[in-house]
Amino acid sequence: MTINVKHSLVVAFPLIAALAFSIYIVQHQIAGYKGIEKKIEEFVTLPKGEYLKPAVFGYDQLVADIIWLRAIQVIGDKVVTPKGYEWVYHAMDVVTTLDPKFAYAYQFGGVTLSELGNRPDMSNMLLEKGLKENPEVWQIPFYLGFNNFFHLHNYEKAAKYMSIASELPGHPEYLPKLASRLYVQAGNPDIALEFLINMYKETDDEKVKESLEKRIKEVIIERDAIYLERGVAKYKEVYKDSPENLQDLVRMGIIKDIPPEPFGGYYYFDQSTNKVYSSVIRDRMHVYGK
Repeated sequence: MTINVKHSLVVAFPLIAALAFSIYIVQHQIAGYKGIEKKIEEFVTLPKGEYLKPAVFGYDQLVADIIWLRAIQVIGDKVVTPKGYEWVYHAMDVVTTLDPKFAYAYQFGGVTLSELGNRPDMSNMLLEKGLKENPEVWQIPFYLGFNNFFHLHNYEKAAKYMSIASELPGHPEYLPKLASRLYVQAGNPDIALEFLINMYKETDDEKVKESLEKRIKEVIIERDAIYLERGVAKYKEVYKDSPENLQDLVRMGIIKDIPPEPFGGYYYFDQSTNKVYSSVIRDRMHVYGK
């Protein structure tokens, strides 16, 4: 039997190239243990997806999976700082250019960039790309709504994306109600709290959950502060004077009790500003106040 050597080489070459690329990544992975900077540098210098695509000879998904697996290992490294997350956009952009239907890569990259990397702009670019390629996945417009609400304070856009998410198959039952409430009560801390709690439920990354948990407590502080400040205003209206402290509100029957401070501290009233503050976190999240 005659073997066509030239034909065999043509058939085998793409597989050899893909395997060689895999070995290259693995070798760099081993070298990456020298430090987080070295690991991140692998992705910073990675060619753009459109340049890499013709070089992998049709093995787009295989190479996308290799890059993805390597990237999530680095993202999971405990020493990665917020300044060290910007490379995630490039890595996920390469992965999703090679495999445009890899919906979870858009979701994971989007949440990581906004919550851990503090780059909602990059997060939105990745998620918008994902929405175009995967218009049936409700989580993508949901995350776009989250970014616009909490990071960009664009409530109109947040409501729009939440409405899109609420019309897609598989969406959770709470979405339509939350979307409609966003249109009319976007500045209400109760809406923000509902949004955050649901976001927490939809996320399985422990670092992101930790970030969201802190944000939930901050919104609880804002909600409680607004409630207590209304109590102070009512006290002044009735007694024509400011209370000496928040306990006066309970003592005089203005409010039933003082809510517990979620970080384990306490609330106090500043008579010079008529504002209520937490003993743990002084800054107020005014974006949620009406």
